[in-house]
Amino acid sequence: MVALSIIFFLVSGEAQQKRKAPKAQPKKSGTQGGAFGMTTSRAPIDIDSDTVESIQKENIVVFKGNVVAKQEDVSVYCNVMTVYYHGDTKKIKEIVVTGNVKIVQLERRATSQKATFYQDENKIVLEGDAVIREGDNVIRGDRVVHYVDEERSYVEPEKGGRVSTRITPSQKDQGEGAKPKGELKKEQ
Repeated sequence: MVALSIIFFLVSGEAQQKRKAPKAQPKKSGTQGGAFGMTTSRAPIDIDSDTVESIQKENIVVFKGNVVAKQEDVSVYCNVMTVYYHGDTKKIKEIVVTGNVKIVQLERRATSQKATFYQDENKIVLEGDAVIREGDNVIRGDRVVHYVDEERSYVEPEKGGRVSTRITPSQKDQGEGAKPKGELKKEQ
C-alpha cells in the first residue's frame, strides 16, 4: 500500500487538469504538488531539440535529438518526442517520448526507455526498465501505468521477473521516541 502511495504521489497531481493541453506539452506543473506528465498550466513550455518536423497530414510533430522540454519545475529529457494531435481540434491526443527518458520534478525522478502521456484517457505509461525515485524511495519495474483520474497505479515486472521497491522512512515517521544514531539514553 505504501509503495502504491509513493507512485500516486510521484505520478498524480495536476495531471488531472491536462484535458486542454497546449500543443507540445511534455510535462506538468509541480509547484502545487503535481507530478510528472502534461498539464494545462498556462506557463510557457520550452522545448529544445536538434530538429523539429511537422507532418500535418499525419497530425504529428516530432522533436529529435537531445530533446529537453521544460515547464515550470518539470523537465523531460529524451532522444525523440512525438506529439500526436487531433486534426480537427488541434488538441493533443498523446505524447510519446523515447530513448533515455528522464523526467525530473524537484527531488522526484523517473527514468525509462519510453513514456507515453495519453491526454484523452488521462493516463501515463512508463516502459522499459522504469525506475521512479523520490529521495531514497525507489520502485523498479518494466512497466508503470498510472491512471490520473482514478489515482491508481500499477507496476509490472519484466517477464519472469519481479517488481522491486525500497521505502526509507523519514525521521519523523520513526516516532518521537526514536533516537538518532549514535545517541544513547543515559541511565541514572
